[in-house]
Amino acid sequence: MDSKRPASVKYYVGIDVGSASVRAALVDEFGTVVMHAEQPIQIWEPQQDHYEQSSADIWAACCAVTKKVICGVDASQIRGVGFDATCSLVVLDKQFQPLAVNSQGQNSRNVIMWMDHRAVSQVDRINATQHRILSYVGGVMSVEMQPPKLLWLKENLQESCWEKAGYFFDLPDFLSWKATGVPARSLCTLVCKWTYTSDGGWDDSFWNIIGLEDLVKDKYEKIGNHVLSPGEPVGKGLTPEAAKELGLPEGIAVAASLIDAHAGGLGVIGADVRGYNLPCENQPITSRVALICGTSSCHMGVSETPIFVPGVWGPYFSAMVPGLWLNEGGQSATGKLIEHLVRGHVAFPELQSKAAGSAQSIYTYLNSHLDLIKKSLPVGFLTVDLHVWPDFHGNRSPLTDLTLKGMVVGLTLSRGLDELALIYLATIQAIALGTRHILEAMEAAGHRINTLFLCGGLSKNPLFVQMHADITGKPVVLSKEVESVLVGAAILGACASGDFASIQEAMAKMGKIGRVVRPNHEHKRFYDKKYEVFLKLVEHQREYRSIMKSS
Repeated sequence: MDSKRPASVKYYVGIDVGSASVRAALVDEFGTVVMHAEQPIQIWEPQQDHYEQSSADIWAACCAVTKKVICGVDASQIRGVGFDATCSLVVLDKQFQPLAVNSQGQNSRNVIMWMDHRAVSQVDRINATQHRILSYVGGVMSVEMQPPKLLWLKENLQESCWEKAGYFFDLPDFLSWKATGVPARSLCTLVCKWTYTSDGGWDDSFWNIIGLEDLVKDKYEKIGNHVLSPGEPVGKGLTPEAAKELGLPEGIAVAASLIDAHAGGLGVIGADVRGYNLPCENQPITSRVALICGTSSCHMGVSETPIFVPGVWGPYFSAMVPGLWLNEGGQSATGKLIEHLVRGHVAFPELQSKAAGSAQSIYTYLNSHLDLIKKSLPVGFLTVDLHVWPDFHGNRSPLTDLTLKGMVVGLTLSRGLDELALIYLATIQAIALGTRHILEAMEAAGHRINTLFLCGGLSKNPLFVQMHADITGKPVVLSKEVESVLVGAAILGACASGDFASIQEAMAKMGKIGRVVRPNHEHKRFYDKKYEVFLKLVEHQREYRSIMKSS
């Protein structure tokens, strides 16, 4: 840590639980990440489409990384803690002990991950009800949300889990409960993943019609009847036990939490853009979309009035920025898809060896290899005959079709690094084309978007960023701190501490711009044609399916 920093500086701890690791950061009141630490967490895949984790393993990792980032800091300068996490489902028994979400009875594995697709038949039945509440999730509920998972538990683990369960938490809320002992829920998690509405709360008729009337009978105690806005203080702060485990002072403020993507949005979307010559300057925050790119991608756009976008989640009131409605588009596999196609290629060992030999990451090496083979062409034009449809894990937005599959068109017999680099490029382009598809759906419904704000692991890849600028035709703003999700979590802690009057004030002061990547408009015609092919791919996939189903 910088010894020159004045003793009067205030610090906040942001803790982020991703799919594969837990990270923590010590962030100062100016939004600078002073210290950062990361620790992997376990994932179990007992069978296809079942993904499980352990809440004890996750909490232990939270404690370990927090102790690392606060090492050597005067504890009196740490003012608040904020948590964010994936929207995974945590199950505890009536004594708040972990309860198995699997037929093996492994109680330590008590978390159904966000990307778990075990509840496909349940979500189909929920969507068949056409209940009015579904209009707040883009018209169709996703298998990644919590009601289908709850219904799966009731139907498949009635005696071992459902009847013994005392509490169902979204993972971000489990963390704030673990820190404070208060089983409060964040408006963010309940509104985005559980069908709670900001104006009406829980809708009894929905839970009754889908067969989960027992949750209504206990007045929603198991899923949450004490609801707080993100950034509000939870209880009396850190309990003595949690303070000892985390290495933090007892009683410091703990904020109501956010889903991880929403924390990324909070950390980046409110930055002061004056002097950057951006179209969103002197425009309301509603002209911006935050794109959080990691294992999956989320597209977060806000509006002053509710906008219903077919195939895009929301509108959710105050789920990210208090007082504004949120729409959330998404792609179920982005970072995971790139990794899948690169690592599965026959030339991957050669790539790994050459990248290691040049002391580069495999993606930095691939980017430089593309520069070598492009000759006189712009890099993006190398895929004129190679096209990818990226829904290897189904489509979240805007088609909301879990059954869609990935497609690669234009393969050859080539087995070398050149072909691997081209498939990597075409995959990145496909993800960017998917973003364009989502943005067009949002704009058609009434959003007015002119600038993208990117954060997350993929935003570190310059090719990924440039393709998003070129393919959407919009400038891309990268935050000064790459770890915008951690800054967003720290912003929550800053608000809970009372050091800022509002989340908006903390966003403006703690979110900082690093650089701007502008689209190359000379390439517009090429990407318009790529987009035309992109839309043809899914049209054709549906035609093939229709042919195969015909009698």
